[in-house]
Amino acid sequence: RYRGLTLVLTFLCYTSYHLSRKPISIVKSQLHPNCSALGPNPRNNSNSSAWCSWAPFDGDNYKELFGALDNAFLVAYAIGMFISGIFGERLPLRYYLSGGMLLSGLFTALFGLGYFWNIHVLWYFIVMQVCNGLVQTTGWPAVVACIGNWFGKGKRGLIMGIWNSHTSVGNILGSLIAGVWVSSAWGLSFIVPGVIIAAVGVLCFFFLVEYPEDVGCSPPLHHVTTTTAKDPEGVTSNEGPLSNSGRSSSDRSDSPKEPGEEPEAISFLGALRIPGVVEFSLCLLFAKLVSYTFLYWLPLYIVNVAHFGAKKAGDLSTLFDVGGILGGIFAGLVSDYTGGRATTCCVMLVIAAPMLFLYNHIGQNGIGTSIAMLIVCGALVNGPYALITTAVSADLGTHESLKGNAKALSTVTAIIDGTGSIGAALGPLLAGIISPTGWNNVFYMLIAADVSACLLLARVVVKEVRGWCGSMARKRGYVRC
Repeated sequence: RYRGLTLVLTFLCYTSYHLSRKPISIVKSQLHPNCSALGPNPRNNSNSSAWCSWAPFDGDNYKELFGALDNAFLVAYAIGMFISGIFGERLPLRYYLSGGMLLSGLFTALFGLGYFWNIHVLWYFIVMQVCNGLVQTTGWPAVVACIGNWFGKGKRGLIMGIWNSHTSVGNILGSLIAGVWVSSAWGLSFIVPGVIIAAVGVLCFFFLVEYPEDVGCSPPLHHVTTTTAKDPEGVTSNEGPLSNSGRSSSDRSDSPKEPGEEPEAISFLGALRIPGVVEFSLCLLFAKLVSYTFLYWLPLYIVNVAHFGAKKAGDLSTLFDVGGILGGIFAGLVSDYTGGRATTCCVMLVIAAPMLFLYNHIGQNGIGTSIAMLIVCGALVNGPYALITTAVSADLGTHESLKGNAKALSTVTAIIDGTGSIGAALGPLLAGIISPTGWNNVFYMLIAADVSACLLLARVVVKEVRGWCGSMARKRGYVRC
């Protein structure tokens, strides 16, 4: 029951985080719409073709200003993430997560209030984005640490693949909610999501349980040993994994823990030394570059290329996130079955590159083709991203080299996602710079990023293949492959 409650609460928490991030991509097309489609200019004192735009986004440099808004959030998020994991390892996760959600709701709503307060200065919106980016870093390390505390390695890929659909669900809900008011009062497109994330933060404060030991349950098994090979999941509420000394956690739970027995939180450099952390972090940098470029620029791309309205483009862009849900579940299921997290990511990234090329060239030929290509591209782009930020992060944060120290989950997750967030900041920035030269060049940049992400996992993939080869050789009686 407690594991189910933890899954549901953390799902709702991170759904609301992404729900509050999405409105900016929907509102962009309203901040600088095609004014000529709205009829003659009612302002007799102005002959500007951008009379219906919202200053300061009414100039010819509006794409660069949109890129600045995106990067104000994403750069602050990337910098804050490396610090956030350290705090998350040392503060109560429930307080840390709830406080971050309340502050995120505040700054999201303040951005939208710029509409009602008739604010037209760029610095106000930039400051709101920076503040929101910093407080939103409280979310990911905290929710992954909570899930890692409750679930063992056995079916972690599938469980987290399904659970990670909160990212896409949040994007979809954020798009739909923002779309309701985008054409009438775009400020509400931010205020309503801000209220929602704050309300979920209050819910989290009262009901989230951080550790199994807090409610008398035994912790799960994070890696398989010879004594527990018959029960790789090891997450039943009555039996716990064996410790290094041979005692089960259920035995240890009978006696209260002494303060001196509590392991120290791992250092930043110590987390970097865990095998695989550097490779997966750099891979996520490029994978997240692609994903966040779609997150922030896909609705505008659809408006410019397919010539749909702002609401219809926002609704259509949610199909990319529908594909992301399917891709995350598929990646988790396959990686659990094969044991090859890196290989699963690499194969999906290889296939994603030609699919992105096809979407750019034939994706707008018809509504049916557009729907199919968006779902396929969403699955292939977000599948590896979802797998790395969830199951891979939890695996590395409970790596056997840590010798049972659970005080690494938040730090490792923050390093991996923080590095990925650098790519998330670079993607929309590069898209803003490159898009005036043509959307084809933007897609070439995305394809190059996908290939780079794949190459960075080459060493880990070779290691996994050798492991499979060695396992098959032992089954057949050979000494080596």
